[in-house]
Amino acid sequence: MKALATGLAGIVTILALSSAPFAGPQSQRRSGPPKSAGFPDANTLAARRKAAENRRLFRSVEPLVFTLVADFKAVNRDRDPNSTKTFPATIEFMKDNGTPVSIPLQIRTRGHSRRRFEVCDFAPLRLEFPKNLTSGTVFDGHGSLKLGTHCRSTASFEQYVVREYAIYRINNLLTPRSFRARLAKATYVDAATKKIVASRTALFIEDNDDVAKRLEGRISDLKGLSFKAVDRDSITMLTLFAYMIGDTDMSMIKLHNVQLVQTPKGIFYPVLYDFDYSGLVDAPYAIPDKQLGLGSVRDRLYRGPCLTPQELEPFFVRMRAVNADVMALYDTLPDLPDAYRRSAKGYLAQFYRTIDRPGDVKRAFIEDCNGRAGM
Repeated sequence: MKALATGLAGIVTILALSSAPFAGPQSQRRSGPPKSAGFPDANTLAARRKAAENRRLFRSVEPLVFTLVADFKAVNRDRDPNSTKTFPATIEFMKDNGTPVSIPLQIRTRGHSRRRFEVCDFAPLRLEFPKNLTSGTVFDGHGSLKLGTHCRSTASFEQYVVREYAIYRINNLLTPRSFRARLAKATYVDAATKKIVASRTALFIEDNDDVAKRLEGRISDLKGLSFKAVDRDSITMLTLFAYMIGDTDMSMIKLHNVQLVQTPKGIFYPVLYDFDYSGLVDAPYAIPDKQLGLGSVRDRLYRGPCLTPQELEPFFVRMRAVNADVMALYDTLPDLPDAYRRSAKGYLAQFYRTIDRPGDVKRAFIEDCNGRAGM
């Protein structure tokens, strides 16, 4: 865990130093006057950023142990992708000093494909906390949190939670415009019988609003934006990262697995999340969109802005800079089979070879870009 803690320190440094908009060589701002209507003043935005950056839940990489008690039969029957129905539950955990805590809350299923029974027999969850009861605990400041679950009862499915967690960590190494995550050891208990439903690895994912607060902005639901309408540095890094991990399951136009953060100056930052359909996770239920012409999710496809090799190179430099940390991550994460650790490293090494070879860069990112760009 020492290596994990070192990696977390690096991520925290990146997040703290990058609260202001990145002004790298590829940045692009929307034209026109500032769009500050409806935003708090600068001091309030800065205070919100600091509070969001310092959430206790994401200060540690140690898996958080907790118990969730609810009527899981009723919860798991709610598979309507548009449903926002909530169910009463109780979460139990220990404070840092060993004092047990029990907090009543509401939970509900979430997601799209993983809400389908044929994909997951245990759906992902959203936990909605009463803020007045979380003060002084690891959930202090959180109103709601997404919880990634084990999906299926088969024990081997637990590793896919850790695989996805690794991708969140890699994205944190590359950019502060990314969701934070924390592993957990969850025990799910039936409220009526008090029997354990499952004890599995889980994944807490940062709330959308906290991501926006860290970027001193707010979440926007504006769909249909083109690459030119958003921050150029962010969309380029996002799409290169998606290529790196083999992720084509996203759309900025439709806001599918992409959140938009708008700042008072009218800048839009796209932020990617939900990586279970990526080639690096390689979940058994994951298949690529037929329209993309890919044989499997392991096949990579660049769908980002059409740039020259010279324009892409600063991003490749940033990605090469974290190569060692990325590879080391797979040596320290818990509960991953050695075969997968080797496979993941090999898949990522293939990406790094691509960006180091001018011919491969031309084929992957330049040739036919106009026909493939857009998401």
